[in-house]
Parts: sequence; structure tokens; C-alpha cells
Amino acid sequence: MKKKTADDEEGRQVLPASFLTGVVALVFLAIGYQTALFIHRAATLHILAGRDAPDTVYVYRDRPVSSGPASAVPGASAAREVRREAPHAEKVRAVRAHYPPRRTASFPFNPNTVSVEDLQRLGFSPAQAAAIDRYRSKGGRFHRKEDFAKSYVVADSVYRRLEPFIVIPKLDLNRADSAAFETLPGIGAYFSSRMVSYRHRLGGYSCKEQLLEIDRFGEERYAGLEDLVEVSAPPAFPLWTLPEDSLSLHPHIGRHASHGIVLFRENTPRAQWSVQALEAAGILTGEQARRLSRCRIAEP
Repeated sequence: MKKKTADDEEGRQVLPASFLTGVVALVFLAIGYQTALFIHRAATLHILAGRDAPDTVYVYRDRPVSSGPASAVPGASAAREVRREAPHAEKVRAVRAHYPPRRTASFPFNPNTVSVEDLQRLGFSPAQAAAIDRYRSKGGRFHRKEDFAKSYVVADSVYRRLEPFIVIPKLDLNRADSAAFETLPGIGAYFSSRMVSYRHRLGGYSCKEQLLEIDRFGEERYAGLEDLVEVSAPPAFPLWTLPEDSLSLHPHIGRHASHGIVLFRENTPRAQWSVQALEAAGILTGEQARRLSRCRIAEP
């Protein structure tokens, strides 16, 4: 009869030695497989790294020298160096054929709209181009050139090459819609709608600083986007021809001043019409006159 061991008495199961040997062998097999993959990858990279560098140099003489120091030697001829790539093994040629050289180009592009295909033409790998596209699809935006440089897939050397070709158009305050305004830093749905409505009340922005006239817009918010926007010329405001009820709708005039402007036009020679004259006559306050002077006003 088989004698019970201490482990048997405690109800423990003893693993067979063959099982432990199999586990150890499996671990070594996995390590060996990973090592083989690493060596294969390293060999492939080594082959590709030397692809564009000819590894054989031929130096030969092809024509007599007619003048110069070498001509003092009878029968001397000019030496010419020619580089040729030496023959390679079939496996080396197969690797190089499987990984064709990636040709890069440099051309003007907007990182917010450039296609994945063009990103690869610019020198990014398919994975890098896809990462940039995922960032944009999730609402990410490159406001400035240096924002593109901060992307983790954009190497410093790549950015230095591409920096002169990065073109990020500024947002036109008179042409952009509320959705475009929301892409600006510090501008959400609330302020984007306020920017559109204030543009309508003004008849068009005449300068970027008019954003500061929006309630609670603030200097800090303005400083964060000042270099990202521009202003195309708006229609000239017909201050000297609009009827009273239309004048009253302008944010810098109002009902009281609109009535005074009409009276001023009726009782003052045209040559004296100006915003400063309206302020001097007490029709506009100093703040009203200052803000109205920013607007593009039609000639009297």
C-alpha cells in the first residue's frame, strides 16, 4: 500500500513534475519567440536604414590629364569616383521591396483640414496621420502653428521642416458663423451667439476691438483670440441718411440720440456733419461718440 505523504494528509494537491517542466518550457518558448521578433525587426530596420546609402565605391581613371600637377606624370589620367550599390542577397532585396521608400513632400497646408493622405505625403506615418485625424474629429483644433508642434506625433525635426508651410487662416469676424466662433479659445455657445447678434446690431464689425463692447466679454478673453481673428470691411453705416427709427436700433445711438441726430441734420449745414459735432452738440455722450467713431460710417 502507498504511504500517505504530509501533503496528502492536509488535502493539498501535488503538481506533477512534468507539468512544471512544461510551464517552464512554455515560458522559454514565449521569450524565444519575442526575441526572434525583436531580432527580425532590428534586422529589417538595419536593411532599410542602409537602403539609400550606396555601399560600394568605385574609383577609376577614364581620361588623360592635359594640364595640372598630374600631367607631369607620363600616362596620368583623371580619377573619377562613382558610387554603386553592391549586389545583395535575395532576402535583402525582398525586404526592401516589401517596404518601399516613403517619399515626403513639403507644401502649404492647414493642419485643421489637411487630409490623412496629404499628412502621409508630408512625411507622417499612417498611424501618426490617423492620430492627428482622431484629435480633430474629437473637436481638437490647432489655433496657432505652435499648437501643431505640441502634438505628440509631431517630432521637432518634422515641425522645423514643415513650419514655413503651415497656413492657419484667421477667422473673419464679419463672415464666420456661430459654429466657427465656437472654435476660438474661450468662446462657447453663449459668446458665439452674442458675437453674431452684436455684429448684426452694428451692421458689421469695423475693428476687432469692438468685441470688447460685448457685455462681459473681457480683456482676458479678447487677448486669447486677438491674433486669431481679422475683420473684412463691413458696409458703411448710413448715419446721415437713415430715418430716426432705424438709427435708434444702433447700439451706440439709441432712441434719444436718434431723434437729436435727425434734428441736427435738419438744422446744420452738411459740411459740419461729424460724430465730433454730434458730441459737441450734446446729442451723443463721450462714450457714445468714442464707440461710434470706431464704426465705418458713410460719407455725409
